[in-house]
Amino acid sequence: FLEYMSVLILNETKGNTDFHAPVLLLVGLVGTGKTTIASSICEAMGRKFIRIPFGGMSSALDLRGQSRIQPDAEPGQIIKGLRRAGSRNPVILLDEIDRVADSSRGEIMGVLVELLDPEQNNAFSDHFIDYPFDLSQAVFIATANNTTHINTAVMDRLEPILMPSYTDEEKITIGRDYVLPAEIQKAALAKNTLKIEDTVWPKIVRPLGFDAGLRTLERTIQGIVRKTAKLVVEGRGKEFVITPDNVRDFLPSY
Repeated sequence: FLEYMSVLILNETKGNTDFHAPVLLLVGLVGTGKTTIASSICEAMGRKFIRIPFGGMSSALDLRGQSRIQPDAEPGQIIKGLRRAGSRNPVILLDEIDRVADSSRGEIMGVLVELLDPEQNNAFSDHFIDYPFDLSQAVFIATANNTTHINTAVMDRLEPILMPSYTDEEKITIGRDYVLPAEIQKAALAKNTLKIEDTVWPKIVRPLGFDAGLRTLERTIQGIVRKTAKLVVEGRGKEFVITPDNVRDFLPSY
């Protein structure tokens, strides 16, 4: 991944417009940081960021747009995203391309082939604008939970990178050093309002058993902080320490 970023940044720095970056496919379970990685790539390159969700997408027209002769016609998600970003060379995240509706999977995968192929995406056809549009300067990144339902022709144009699950130790570090301080700040609490003892963190990272990503951890910490804020508002204290004895009083109900 770092080698990929190095090549991208070097070409960006030298203004090499003929370089076509390989399209990364970030594969991992929910909450393993796929969208965050894509956003970080965009930030490192200094480009605009467009996210196009594929979850539940039911028609290729969502990508390619509708003809202007149709009532309520509008451009597809690609052109609308470019218009919002105001840029022709953004980073475009194709999010969860494995989760499109089964009934339209073939058509949507056909559009993806056109988007991801450097020989074709310099003349992308949107039915609404009805004119070839050059997408060759955009950087595409795709994500998926798994590759089972992704068309072979699409996979041939992608470079898969496996996003591993977080270990409990990694979750504890992220939760203690980043998520908890951020949630305390969002709740407008003082930094010393809430302290969680080290022996409690294993229970916080696994409230419902194993979870590959960080979303359950984030929701758990948010619930703890909200309960603390409620106690402060009720005048039941200004500083709280969560210990193995009282942790259940602070954990949210699932």
